[in-house]
Amino acid sequence: MEVRVKIIVTALCHTDVYFWEAKGQTPVFPRIFGHEAAGIVESVGEGVTELKPGDHVLPVFTGECKECRHCKSEESNMCDLLRINTDRGVMLHDGKSRFSINGKPIYHFVGTSTFSEYSVIHVGCLAKINPAAPMDKVCILSCGVSTGLGATLNVAKPPRGSTVAIFGLGAVGLSAAEGARIAGASRIIGVDLNPKRFDEAKKFGVTEFVNPKDHHKPVQEVLAEMTDGGVDRSVECTGSINAMISAFECVHDGWGVAVLVGVPNKDDAFKTHPMNFLNEKTLKGTFFGNYKPRTDLPNVVEMYMRKELELEKFITHEVGLSDINKAFDYMLKGESLRCIIRMDG
Repeated sequence: MEVRVKIIVTALCHTDVYFWEAKGQTPVFPRIFGHEAAGIVESVGEGVTELKPGDHVLPVFTGECKECRHCKSEESNMCDLLRINTDRGVMLHDGKSRFSINGKPIYHFVGTSTFSEYSVIHVGCLAKINPAAPMDKVCILSCGVSTGLGATLNVAKPPRGSTVAIFGLGAVGLSAAEGARIAGASRIIGVDLNPKRFDEAKKFGVTEFVNPKDHHKPVQEVLAEMTDGGVDRSVECTGSINAMISAFECVHDGWGVAVLVGVPNKDDAFKTHPMNFLNEKTLKGTFFGNYKPRTDLPNVVEMYMRKELELEKFITHEVGLSDINKAFDYMLKGESLRCIIRMDG
């Protein structure tokens, strides 16, 4: 069930940086990072029937076996077999790595390891896409952009003309804003502690901005005053527990829906008054924008091909593989949304 993929282009996501820094999780080294990419199938192993050499694919950090209860459910994308596992550095089939140096293993990262000219990936973690799609654009759909986009389109589902608040204007938050733009929201309010992000966010349809530091009251109260009682939808993309609580409490009673995307710290606890629920506010969470990788990502690529979804504005830098450290520098300095890394450079 394994596929060898020639990686054509990859991108740097903050998750790569987080695990490279090895803060707060199990360090598994030496390791090949990378999980946002596009490539071409070079060869297939035993049991692989859905892909053949020459197919264009997006590797994805979480999979879709198509056999488990989650995969057979229309309501879930959390595959029992191939759900993201950040600690596992080996292949499922035999518990061994497909990378080595001087006879010693180099470990895989979230089943993809795309900072390599070739990678071996489980077939369930590969989405077959339109070969006409430009790989240097659609590669960013295999993680952050789809996560934010799907959080809005698939989970929050804002009606046309509604008001949407986006907490956190990084790449995932801007993807959520792009989803709100596509859905036809009339007001998209960006909430961020960094005012430098506000100009960039206008390209993604954000119409108004709130910096919580500019106010002496909780940001949920500020938003309620701006919107006659609360926003229709909110999407939280920071991982800050306080932002999560604010995102829930700022939605309108009766119909407001808040969606949590950001990953909290392990010791965080979500605290709000139960009356918020009794007043018919809804709180939801999402994983990878509720997209099933193999089933749904090809359709997201087609959204781009039909010019409904704009990807170019997410790509701020481009380097060759030999300059990959520059991509890390750009992200650590907060200068890049997405840096594309070309394997032929």
